[in-house]
Amino acid sequence: LVQLVESGGGSVQAGGSLRLSCAASASTSSRYMGWFRRPPGKEREGVAAMYREGQTTFADSVKGRFSISKDNAKNTLYLQMNNLQPDDTGVYYCAAATPGTKLILPTRESEYSYWGQGTQVTVSS
Repeated sequence: LVQLVESGGGSVQAGGSLRLSCAASASTSSRYMGWFRRPPGKEREGVAAMYREGQTTFADSVKGRFSISKDNAKNTLYLQMNNLQPDDTGVYYCAAATPGTKLILPTRESEYSYWGQGTQVTVSS
């Protein structure tokens, strides 16, 4: 069982930045970890995923604006979000896959076994 706790959400104006953190109760190395979001009134969608440096996946809508990283020494996943837009508003969730599992679609919900409770991000125009 892996417990995930997100932090760093908040309210910003368009063009601003936020960094989300996800503290895991187990090792973040050798496993895929991802960020998902649920926009208001919509289904949850994949934002970014990472196995190790150089093995990352991003949704087209965030490419060039968001980056994902891990600090395996701290068992923490990060999502750096720059040039935020109102469409980025939503509850952001951290997810972890089973260690050593090779994911076919790293931004697909069903690939992940463990989920955090989410943190709210609100971007105003």
